[in-house]
Amino acid sequence: MIADDLDTLDANQLRDALRAARAEAAFKQAVIDKLTHENAILKRLKFAAQSERFSAEQKSLLDETLDSDLAAVAAEIEALQPGRAAGERQQPRREKLPAHLPRRDVHHEPENTACGCGQAMQRIGEDVAEKLDYQPGVFTVERHIRGKWVCKCCERIVQAPVAPHIIDKGLPTTGLLAQVLVAKYLDHLPLYRQEAIFERAGHAIARSTLAQWVGECGVQLQPLVDALAAELLRQPVLHADETPVAMLKPGHGKTHRAYLWSYCSTQFSPLQGVVFDFADSRGGQHARDFL
Repeated sequence: MIADDLDTLDANQLRDALRAARAEAAFKQAVIDKLTHENAILKRLKFAAQSERFSAEQKSLLDETLDSDLAAVAAEIEALQPGRAAGERQQPRREKLPAHLPRRDVHHEPENTACGCGQAMQRIGEDVAEKLDYQPGVFTVERHIRGKWVCKCCERIVQAPVAPHIIDKGLPTTGLLAQVLVAKYLDHLPLYRQEAIFERAGHAIARSTLAQWVGECGVQLQPLVDALAAELLRQPVLHADETPVAMLKPGHGKTHRAYLWSYCSTQFSPLQGVVFDFADSRGGQHARDFL
């Protein structure tokens, strides 16, 4: 009798787990479909922009914004498909970094090179990954060297794990990504100007590549934005204001007035934070949605 009750309980738990798994899969697929649709729209906008009568500067700004958005959407889709084989993703062909750039070696070795059998392991080689770093006006190359250690007795190889990076298997260091983001959003330097600055520093980086980095960084920073917004919503008082901005709309031949809403804490609050929310109109619904 007890065994029958346990079987019934296990069956109910399995059915509940199956329903939960199906609901989660359906939700993720809906998000993937939404992002795929947004990706298609962005690609159509980029294609349409080629025939619009924009100036060279306007077209450059539109292209880099679309490239950043495309990279961000692609990164979100990939994050929702963790089981996707690495071989299915098309890896861009990367050229070797120029030999004339200064190089700085960063060594990564296992904490313990003694094998479990008691024998000392021997170093048999290393893997070297080069990352492009930047300090204002100067490019350098970080050479991440991961030694390989082997125990001949156990035929076991030990190697320090790959250090985490903002862009997995990407070329730039954290410092270079920070430089690009600060220059774009704080110093108001469009990516085509940064492209020229980097070229003068000794290594040209295509603005399409810079736009891809900006988009992927946006995805990685989104949890921080969400956390800051949640903290602001806990404040007893918030200041809000909207600023009109001109938004390029391919297909219309003219700009559209959009708004950048800002929400910040007061000067008397221990939390000094600001969150910006982009909206295509001045309607109060956008403020209600945020609050």
